[in-house]
Amino acid sequence: MIFLIDHNLKGHALVFFGAIASLGWLDIVPIRFVTFAEMELSIDSDDRVVWRLAQENQMILLTANRSMKGKNSLEQVIREESTSVSLPVITIGNADKLLNDSEYRGRCVESLIEIVLDIDSYRGARRIFIP
Repeated sequence: MIFLIDHNLKGHALVFFGAIASLGWLDIVPIRFVTFAEMELSIDSDDRVVWRLAQENQMILLTANRSMKGKNSLEQVIREESTSVSLPVITIGNADKLLNDSEYRGRCVESLIEIVLDIDSYRGARRIFIP
């Protein structure tokens, strides 16, 4: 499973990916994190562009703070464009805690892995907050 990492989570993603790897999940589940830069996506891209790019490339957007207000907010885009086969957006409930609290980070890893292992059950779920 490929995750598009929101531009404001680059450092967080390194720590998060490290936790996934250290727990041995990469030996069981193929997970890859890609950045906006790798996808040639501007960091000031609106949520509609980001969501569409993720869906078109079968990636799950991993975010912490995408907007919930406005015509191009992530919430509005999901409401308008999500279908029963759309991949969900995963939102980390507390990005700072992900960095500073290993127990919280572990719960986030567990939640993420659960989603990846049963991804078809989560299609159409729109947005999932972890942990």
